[in-house]
Amino acid sequence: MNTIFHISRLIIKKKLDVLTPAEKLQLKELKKKYPFLSKTDFTKVSDTLSSYDTIDKDKAWKNVVLKAEQSKSKQKNLFSNKSWIKYAAIAVLFLGIGFLFQQGYFSTNSTLDIPNEFITLELENGSTKIINEDGTSELVDKKGNIIGNQKGKILVYDTTITNETLVYNTLTVPYGKRFEIQLSDGTRVHLNAGTSLKYPVKFIKGQNRQVFLKGEAFFDVSTDAKHPFIVNAEEINIRVLGTQFNVSSYLEDEQITTVLLEGSVGVYSSNETYNQETATLLNPGFKAEWNLKNHEIKVDKADTETHTAWMEGRLILNGVPFNDILKKLERQYNVVFINNDKALENRRFTARFDVENIHQVMQSFSYSASFTYKFDSNKIIINP
Repeated sequence: MNTIFHISRLIIKKKLDVLTPAEKLQLKELKKKYPFLSKTDFTKVSDTLSSYDTIDKDKAWKNVVLKAEQSKSKQKNLFSNKSWIKYAAIAVLFLGIGFLFQQGYFSTNSTLDIPNEFITLELENGSTKIINEDGTSELVDKKGNIIGNQKGKILVYDTTITNETLVYNTLTVPYGKRFEIQLSDGTRVHLNAGTSLKYPVKFIKGQNRQVFLKGEAFFDVSTDAKHPFIVNAEEINIRVLGTQFNVSSYLEDEQITTVLLEGSVGVYSSNETYNQETATLLNPGFKAEWNLKNHEIKVDKADTETHTAWMEGRLILNGVPFNDILKKLERQYNVVFINNDKALENRRFTARFDVENIHQVMQSFSYSASFTYKFDSNKIIINP
């Protein structure tokens, strides 16, 4: 906000022709960073200010004149009468310009237009159903039986379904959204942006409970000792009985990460049959990273909050390379980045965002890393 009012002050001083040489240079640099300053119609600004009724301008102007008269004898060497009035006028209009900034009057021609994409559910017959996050709906199978209900951002499958064969549904969550699903065995799955989950409408007795993940999800698995729960994340499987864990398996990332919060899991190649002796076993508070290039797995202590904050819309970064940060921001806010500042690519940042929108996030990074950016439709273009 201080930046806004500082710019406001410089704008008014320029219109009154009282900028100092240093301020002229500063405003010139600001125009490079904020191109809209050169395109603003100040006639409209003045007209708009005339309707800014929180200031009694007649009274204020009388005070300006009174002060100007008093200044003739007391401060002749400091300000001329004309100059003093100009500076007093700045004080009157300063608040009005700040008000216009707050109301969004000054805007750029480049705006951020985030597309509204839909959560979709592909049914067993190949048809696709759009999920309205603000609505409710019933899911029915091809025989007309109700198999689940959707209310808001959660989809719950009926536990009494009696399928004898595996029938799959696939839920897809686009960038910028999150969703939750409760499977027929009671397992709850939180899906992050840019994620799809393929799962049986009903798990079959005597068979493993297997689902297929692309993207990121948090699993709270219902305990069933006779039917292990297996998450297939492309090159790896994660096998559990009953536990809480997070899996991140985005195609554009270099690794698949499994973070365990509760219970135990075994991580192994999806090309192999599960073997407790050869699988990588995780304890709570640890993570397993499967490298997609060399197909090796590494186990480390994990900061579990960092990996699960996304469920609440939060973003926690601990020494994360800027390129990876941009991927996370693209998913969370459904934007596209074009980074023309190559020096930033591998620079690491530590930050925490809780309720900030993409505008506030970009402002924070630009201040920290001294780069400029602009919006173009749903793209954010970063320049040195």
